Amino acid sequence: MADTFRYCPNCSGPLATRSLKSGDPDRLVCDRCAFVFYLDPKVAVGTIIADADNRIVLVKRAIEPGYGKWVFPGGYVDRGEQLAEAALREAREECGLEVRLEALVDLYSYAGRTPIIIVYAATSLQGSLCVDDECLDVRWFKEAEIPWSSLAFPSTRAALTDYFRGRIYSLEPIERRD
Repeated sequence: MADTFRYCPNCSGPLATRSLKSGDPDRLVCDRCAFVFYLDPKVAVGTIIADADNRIVLVKRAIEPGYGKWVFPGGYVDRGEQLAEAALREAREECGLEVRLEALVDLYSYAGRTPIIIVYAATSLQGSLCVDDECLDVRWFKEAEIPWSSLAFPSTRAALTDYFRGRIYSLEPIERRD
């Protein structure tokens, strides 16, 4: 931790790794003002978007991690942004589709990894598939056509598996509200 963050965001004093409480992980603490710099997880959202033919959208990543691998549209939630709005935004940005969120697939997290991933099932409403600067390609796939050996992340595989097995949680449909 001390290799990544060296200075306090409050007073610019040096940060040091310390144990604050038995059983808790070590924390970064400012030697000058005693500020505790917590390294919290990042929240990401994804959408498994289906069309009327029961195909889903996957995008091929143009960035690391997972460059050249397939994933459903998604990305990080901005500070203060609602989860559903972030999912709608990421779908629009990464593949050009306006969608309606239909259900929650599940939440995914992994030991030693930063993100908590929230995945929604969605239905395509309008738009045409297109790529942004984070994508090399975008395509519709039937379940049997999914490139399972070329998926970007463990959460991609887990969420797609859960989705196709029907392990999803109902919610009120959510669309973009202008």
